[in-house]
Amino acid sequence: MTVKISNKIVGYRVKKADSEATQPAPQPENKPVEMNEYIERPDFLLGTTYKIKPPVAEHAMYITINDILLNEGTDHESRQPYEVFINSKSMEHFQWVIALTRVVSAVFRKGGDVTFLVEELRSVYDPNGGYFKKGGVFMPSLVAEIGAVIEKHLKAIGLIESEEMSEVTKRILAEKRAEFEASHSTATNDDKAGDFPPNATMCGKCSTKAVIVMDGCATCLSCGDSKCG
Repeated sequence: MTVKISNKIVGYRVKKADSEATQPAPQPENKPVEMNEYIERPDFLLGTTYKIKPPVAEHAMYITINDILLNEGTDHESRQPYEVFINSKSMEHFQWVIALTRVVSAVFRKGGDVTFLVEELRSVYDPNGGYFKKGGVFMPSLVAEIGAVIEKHLKAIGLIESEEMSEVTKRILAEKRAEFEASHSTATNDDKAGDFPPNATMCGKCSTKAVIVMDGCATCLSCGDSKCG
């Protein structure tokens, strides 16, 4: 049917078909909750406390990291660090320790990839020199050891993948260690050597006094790093 338009056209609109008009609008999918600074602190947090006894402090330090559980009971359930506290009887480090915990906690609550904190803290060097903690691992500063504790915690909750050695590598290192100790039985008074042979030197990869030289090959008994490939 033809319709004659006698008046001037001043506007128009496109009319949708009946099938399109009755079709329901698509519903947005439920997205998993990501860590962000607007998430309020719940009444219950999962906490883990680590004890360290650095030689640069008079008393031991207790580092508590509290985690929040996001998307609990769903396929997107995840455990994210929320805050950190450091407690000690030592008062000489009180001011900067409180400042450090507040900054780190703020970064945790901000969300995103927080693993960069480990590298930043572990790269802090004390101008007076570092120290060896128990086990023969070298720490360039007290801040670096705090960073090592945070790294250990992030590995425990799955935010950082742990580099586990294979059983074959562990067996080879155990054999090398037994052979080295059998051929180097000289006594030493170095109580900082830790769990590795007293004559071992520091590894450039894991900063542990665990490098031995056998048959002209330098091998780390801690991480397995070897100059011979």
